[in-house]
Amino acid sequence: MKRSLRRVIAAFLLLGLTALPFLSTAEAKDDTVTINVYNWGQYISDGTDGAIDVNKAFTEATGIEVNYMTFDSNETMYTKLKTGGSSYDVIIPSDYMVGRLIDEGMLMELDFNNIPNYQYVGEGYKNTDYDPENKYSVPYTWGTVGVIYNSKYVDEADTGSWDLMWNEKYSGKILMFSNPRDAFGIAELKLGYSISTTDRAELDAAAEALRQQKPVVQDYVMDQIFTTLEHEEAWIGAYYAGDYLMMAQENPDLKFYFPEEGFNKFIDAMCIPTCCQNKAAAEAYINFLCDPEISGQNLDYLGYSTPIDAAKEYMDPEVASSPIAYPDVETLKKGQTFLFLDAETNQYMDSLWLTVRTTGSSNTLLLCIIGLVVIIAVCVFFVIRKNKKKKRRKALYTK
Repeated sequence: MKRSLRRVIAAFLLLGLTALPFLSTAEAKDDTVTINVYNWGQYISDGTDGAIDVNKAFTEATGIEVNYMTFDSNETMYTKLKTGGSSYDVIIPSDYMVGRLIDEGMLMELDFNNIPNYQYVGEGYKNTDYDPENKYSVPYTWGTVGVIYNSKYVDEADTGSWDLMWNEKYSGKILMFSNPRDAFGIAELKLGYSISTTDRAELDAAAEALRQQKPVVQDYVMDQIFTTLEHEEAWIGAYYAGDYLMMAQENPDLKFYFPEEGFNKFIDAMCIPTCCQNKAAAEAYINFLCDPEISGQNLDYLGYSTPIDAAKEYMDPEVASSPIAYPDVETLKKGQTFLFLDAETNQYMDSLWLTVRTTGSSNTLLLCIIGLVVIIAVCVFFVIRKNKKKKRRKALYTK
């Protein structure tokens, strides 16, 4: 149920009244205000296929420009913030990363007087484990992680479990998450552990499972999974249900299931980092994205799930009733949320992940070096041989 940009902007002008104090200040200074938004790749409606261009509509409604940048994992975003050198006004991390950023003092408290549309957020997405007092974050989307597979190449009898991600029958055609939290979460679910375990023995066992999986993995990816699965360069991958719904539009042979052992249910939330330079404008942006009509049209395009029930009125009924985007209660009972892990556990997991990713790398490097030496030796041989022939010819002609 797409709506024209003109109608959307008309609606925005009404809700934009909440941002008038900020806009008046901007006009008085005769300055163009720009906010830096840091979000996941392919995670906002950008005007493609006639859908709403959210950032453009926000600028037209408020006069605030948006400099939009993307990251491919929570860890990438965290590293960029931690190392400094960049300024962001709005970031959209996942639940467990929000908790980590709060713990490390990297987020500003929000002024909810500037975010009146927060009233539309469902109660089930407030008072969360990662932000129990609702001071630092506003839900943007929620979703789940499952297994995507190509039904042309994968036997249905092999589906249903996380075991498919370890199945040697499909060696070289399997894609795995490239970030440690998601990868460990899958291994932990496969082994029957909590995805937020801090037990060292369980973390060690999960790392061993990931090492055993490595020989069948084609690559460790994030957004690269889109083209690789759509073009059938790989047949199996663990990824987000909302992204699967977009991939399936490009390749109808792609199917999805929630593994029987359980899966990650997550919330991605809008936050303002301490490096923010335009807090009032950032809060106006968050407020804008919480408007039911904006949320509905945005997530209608994305395929992810909205935390705002009123937004479903503005969505395609097929999307709003999708059992993948909005699983039933029984299915959701199998979902687990990533909880905030202490710094020591995070560091231990990161060190284990490094060993997983580098296992076998030394052998590969050695083979590459040997191959390079052989190539150089062959080249040297032919150069010497060629020079000898030249000398023979020269000697022949000078006799």
